[in-house]
Parts: sequence; C-alpha cells; structure tokens
Amino acid sequence: MIDAKPKFLNGVYSFQGSGYDKIAPVSDELVYVVPPDKRAQLIYFRAGNSSGEMIYLVLMRAGQPMRYFPVEAKGSEHVPLAVVEDLEPDTKLEVFMAAPAGVQGSLVIDIGLLEI
Repeated sequence: MIDAKPKFLNGVYSFQGSGYDKIAPVSDELVYVVPPDKRAQLIYFRAGNSSGEMIYLVLMRAGQPMRYFPVEAKGSEHVPLAVVEDLEPDTKLEVFMAAPAGVQGSLVIDIGLLEI
C-alpha cells in the first residue's frame, strides 16, 4: 500500500495589481518542492478575492504555467481537480497572480496536494 501524505499551501496575502499581463509571485510562502523520493498530485484549489476586480492565479510548475484560475471580484473559487497528473520528484510549484494595475486587496488561498 502506498503511504500518501497531504500537503497544503495556504494563507491570507495582500496584493497590489500591476496589470493582467504582469504576473508576479504571491508570496515566498507559497512554494512547494516535491521531495526527491516522492511524487505529488494537486488535489484541489480554493481562492478568495476581496477586491472589486477579477484577478487570476497561475500555478507555476518548474517556472512554466501549469494551471490558470480566474477569481471573480469579491468572490471565491473552489476547484476539485478531476484530472490529476503526477508531479515528478524535485518539481517546484509556485503561486503567481495578476490583477488590474493599482487594484489592491487580500487573497485567501488553500491548495491541497498529496505526496505519494
């Protein structure tokens, strides 16, 4: 039997937008590296946006966009992922975001992963 272990990236983060075409890391805290002797799968993604404008989050895998998640103005998004793919050992995941220039707000993030 495989010994699976849950991992989470979560927290509340302030942001200021620089434009939809300028993605930036949300926080150094929202980084996950798959252990060298494991694989991982992204199981779910939840995010809330306090600003009055739509924003989007980008899950980056090894410096390349893996998934895009738009989050409505003053809204939230919950995505249980039906299609999961293995993340190879030593893969680095980071959460980036973009918002219209000058828009400020808070972002609530809860991302669930499973190490296998």
